[in-house]
Amino acid sequence: MSTNQPSTTLRDVIGLDNQPPKLSDSVLIMIDFQNTYRTGVMALEGVEEALAAGARLLERARAAGTPVIHIINDGGENTPYDIRTRIGAISDEVAPADGEAVVVKQFPNSFHLTELEKTLTDLGAAPGSGKDLVIGGFMTHMCVNYTAQGAFNLGYRPTVVAETTATRALTTPDGTVLPASTLQAAALTTITDLFGTVVPTVDALPA
Repeated sequence: MSTNQPSTTLRDVIGLDNQPPKLSDSVLIMIDFQNTYRTGVMALEGVEEALAAGARLLERARAAGTPVIHIINDGGENTPYDIRTRIGAISDEVAPADGEAVVVKQFPNSFHLTELEKTLTDLGAAPGSGKDLVIGGFMTHMCVNYTAQGAFNLGYRPTVVAETTATRALTTPDGTVLPASTLQAAALTTITDLFGTVVPTVDALPA
């Protein structure tokens, strides 16, 4: 039986905290802010606005002294994710500064077969350390979602900044087209059901 009333989230069922963390008490993880998503076959809806929001988030983090980790997806030569070429590079607006860690991945979960967990530990942000993770990047339904899940599974408390994320329209199994806005909302809602919290904008994140 269908209903227009929302179900209780899994987070509420098991009593998890839904308050977003202070940016100054967190580590910022910037996922796949690559030129890959700005043009061509992988271009995302609203990508330029999301990138601009990501740049504002990065600026706030640096001003607060928040550690920053940049994630970049290496899909190999002759792909839109070739990190040795301009198309696969991190966009200039959010390029890593000297001293900021860069972690290369090849799977949607940024923790899988990467140095991310070790990098966080080296920054004093191991699970249970009291340091939360703030996440922005691309794509919402894929690497953002699965990295939030990976963080949750390891004992972290991730928070996603919605306006820094974007995705694209996809064809559903029944052949209809799922608009990017619908997939975006579904992905963020999946995160809030269990894996973490979501704040709508950069400014909504406590300093």
